[in-house]
Amino acid sequence: MSSWSHKELVTLLNILEPDLVEKHSLESLCNRLNQAFNKQEHFKVGTALVTLLQQSDLLPKQSQKLAAITFLYDMYKSDHVSINPFAPVFIHLLNPSDDVGDERYRQLPILKPAERQFLTQLVGGQGKEFLKKTAVVICKSDPVTVPQVDLTGVQLALAERQSQLPHTARSAVSGVIPDPKLQDVECNELKAIQRRTIEELLIGADPPANKTVKPEFLRLAPPLFLRENEMIWQDPVDYGYITYEYDTTMLDNDEIGSEAKKLTCRACKIILNLNDQQRLLTELERDPSVVTNLGLSPAKLPDLVEYNPMIAIEILLKLMQEGSSQITEYFSVLVNMEMSLHSMEVVNRLTTAVELPTEFVHLYISNCISTCETMKDKYMQNRLVRLVCVFLQSLIRNKIINVGELFIEVQAFCIEFSRIREAAALFRLLRQLDSGELDQGKGSPPAVTTK
Repeated sequence: MSSWSHKELVTLLNILEPDLVEKHSLESLCNRLNQAFNKQEHFKVGTALVTLLQQSDLLPKQSQKLAAITFLYDMYKSDHVSINPFAPVFIHLLNPSDDVGDERYRQLPILKPAERQFLTQLVGGQGKEFLKKTAVVICKSDPVTVPQVDLTGVQLALAERQSQLPHTARSAVSGVIPDPKLQDVECNELKAIQRRTIEELLIGADPPANKTVKPEFLRLAPPLFLRENEMIWQDPVDYGYITYEYDTTMLDNDEIGSEAKKLTCRACKIILNLNDQQRLLTELERDPSVVTNLGLSPAKLPDLVEYNPMIAIEILLKLMQEGSSQITEYFSVLVNMEMSLHSMEVVNRLTTAVELPTEFVHLYISNCISTCETMKDKYMQNRLVRLVCVFLQSLIRNKIINVGELFIEVQAFCIEFSRIREAAALFRLLRQLDSGELDQGKGSPPAVTTK
C-alpha cells in the first residue's frame, strides 16, 4: 500500500469538510472521491477513513461519519459486499453490542437508528435512492419509514471468509488509542489541531495508522538434515518433455437430451457460468414440469448443492410445486449430507420460500450441532460453529422455527462453544427469548425456564 502525500490527504479532507458534506448529496460526494482517487488507491483511502472513524474528535460531526461510511461502500460497489475488505466495519456498525467481528474495529462510532437503517439498505444493495440525499437529511430521517432488509446471506458469507483468516490476523488491535481526556481548546484552533493530528497519523513511510498490535507468531527453526558423510544436493527434475492429451468431448453426451437436462448434468460436475445458470433457470420458469425429467436423482443432489446452490434451490422448489413423489428422499439426502456453507444457504432459502416439514428442519439443525461436536480439527470446528450460530440466529429472528422445541439442545451447544463469539451472541438471543423480551415465533409455546 503506497504512502500518503500531503496533497492527496488535503484532497480527501476537503471532500469531508462539514460545509461540503451538508450541502451536497452523498452521490455527489462519491463522484468527487472517485475523480480524485483511482481504483488502485481505494484501499489506501478506505484505511484512512476507518482511522478517522475510530477517532471521534477527528470527524466531529455525524454527517461527516456517515459520508465516510458511504465512501467505504461506494469504492467497492461493483463487487459483492462480502468481498469488500471493509465489510467487517459494516457488520460491527450494525451490531455494536454483539461480540462479533474484528477486534481492530472496536473503536468505531455507534450509529443512530436512522443511520443504521441507511447502512442496512446500502449493504443490502437497495440504497441507491438514499444516495441522492444529503447526510444531514438521512441523519434526521425517521427510521420507521425505511423497509427492513435481510442481511443473513451477507453475514453467512462474511463469517465464512473470516473463519479462513489465521488467528493472529483476527486477534490484532489498532495501534492508535484515543485519549479519553481531551484538552479543551478554542474553536479557532481546533481545526488546525485536527489537520495536524491527521497528518501525523497518516503521512510517512510507516505511519502510526497502519500499525497494529497482535500476538507474536513464533516459528521454530527446522532441524538440519544430518547424514553420516554429507548432505545430499537434489536437482529438480524437468518434466517438460511430457505432453498431455485432453479429451475434448468429455462433457458432450448425445444421450442427455433436452437443453435443461444437459445443463443440470453439467451443474452436478462444475460451477456453471452466469449465462448457463440463466438459461437453465429460464427453461425451468418456462415449463416447470420439465423438472421431473432432468435426470437429477436424490444421490446427485449433494454435488448440485456444492457446485450450484442457487440452481439446487430452484429445482427443489419446482419439485415441491409439481408434487414429486421423491421430495421426501431429496429432503433426507439434504439433511444427511456433509454440512457446508452452501447446504446451509439452500436450507435457509427453502425455509424462507416455503413451509418445510418441522421434523426436517429440526433434524438438519441436530445434524449440524452433531457435526460440530464430533469434529476433531479445531480450526474446522470453530469455522463450522460460527456458520451454525449465524444460521440459527437467522431462523430464530425470521421466526422459521419454534426455538422452544430445541431450546435445551441449542443452549447446551452454545455453552459448549461459549469461547466463540457467535455462540455467545446466540446464547444471549436465547436468554432474551426465555425472558420474554423477544417473540418466540411460530407456535409460541410457553418458554423453557433455565436456571
